[in-house]
Amino acid sequence: MKLTHKELVKRNKTFTMTSWTAQKDWDPISMVRSEGVYFWDADDKQYLDWSSQLLNVNIGHGHPHVIKAIQEAVAKMGHAYPGIATEARAQLGELLREITPTEISKSFFTVGGADAVENAMKVARLYTGRQKIITRYRSYHGGTFGAMSAGGDPRRLPNEPGVPWIVRVHGPFPYRSPIYHGRTKDEGDKVAADLIEQTILFEGPQNIAAILLEGYSGSSGIMQGGDAFWKGIQEICDRHDILLIIDEVMSGFGRTGEWFGINHYPYVKPNILAIAKGLTSGYIPLGATLVTDEIAAYFEDNPLWAGLTYSSHPLACAAGIANIEVYKKENLIERAREMGKVLRSGLMDLAEQHPSIGEVRGTGLLQVIELVKNRETREPMSGWNLPASEPMRKVAAILREQGLSTFVKWDWIFCAPPLIINEKQIQDGLAMIDQALTAADEYCDA
Repeated sequence: MKLTHKELVKRNKTFTMTSWTAQKDWDPISMVRSEGVYFWDADDKQYLDWSSQLLNVNIGHGHPHVIKAIQEAVAKMGHAYPGIATEARAQLGELLREITPTEISKSFFTVGGADAVENAMKVARLYTGRQKIITRYRSYHGGTFGAMSAGGDPRRLPNEPGVPWIVRVHGPFPYRSPIYHGRTKDEGDKVAADLIEQTILFEGPQNIAAILLEGYSGSSGIMQGGDAFWKGIQEICDRHDILLIIDEVMSGFGRTGEWFGINHYPYVKPNILAIAKGLTSGYIPLGATLVTDEIAAYFEDNPLWAGLTYSSHPLACAAGIANIEVYKKENLIERAREMGKVLRSGLMDLAEQHPSIGEVRGTGLLQVIELVKNRETREPMSGWNLPASEPMRKVAAILREQGLSTFVKWDWIFCAPPLIINEKQIQDGLAMIDQALTAADEYCDA
């Protein structure tokens, strides 16, 4: 029996729970099928997937090459426990060695991004014998206990104090951070890096195992440092013999127009990489913690105290292989770079028309619009870590009504469609955002 949207939502709410919200406030879109950059609800309403679900369906929905790879893999074996050697596991590890930064060589496969970050921190602490991890406010590293503690996202607050060995620092945010008042972006970036080093000196460099940063800032608002910041971070790590963990869960696999966000800064040499999302584009859950030869050599003689039942799952590894083949065959990294220029141009055109746009940030197909009530004062439309304001609720409702599915959070509209999106589809999405911004403009100061 085919259920209507209303019936399907009711059954979901009756028998299941959702994340990050009070259950009575959950008002989901339903989804019964998907293809390319679109999906359809139970009433056959079409949505343009403007956020790639949760910024993970990079190759788009229903790609036949990946579906075939999964079908062939499950016909051979449904599961192999993590201590078993499989062809898919070996092949995916080899492919990742080819496309990740040159110092990275070995993969430890996880179930998703959060436990990739958990294991990255665990590896750093085991390898160095040090305890503390430096992380950034206004960051997000996952919803498990340690990863949530590492993040600067306010969703961690109900679970505080969290793990005791996280030390948070302020990072680059030119639009709002007082670090940048009266300074150029490069000058502010340098001060941000200097303040991180000062915190390290206060904590004792001999106690710091690693600095953990996103390769390109994501769901916390795409607040990204430039060359001065990243050069400073690399120098700090070199000077104090501290590992650098780069979280590429969201910014990896072409999202920013490069294989990985950190590739925008080729002088940065990560010791550990955490990946997920675009690794399989969500077709099957999979993540990985990747390390250099030097770190891998340590675990030749020392146990790696990590692992879950579904680590290195053969179906997930097969999906990962097929995804990388799609990225290469369809030139999706280059496509993301070019379509990102089209998207950015369109967003800047909207900024010319709508006083509610305070800033557009990002690169490639990872962009965000920040809405304000006043461009001069930068008064936020809603505000950090506050309930959604009336204008932001209206913006989200208009986007949904028009058939645009995206991530609307605090003052931000995220623009991160699948890498396969074409120019017409980008223009369609921008037209829908245009309508929502017209409503937001009514709340701006005259």
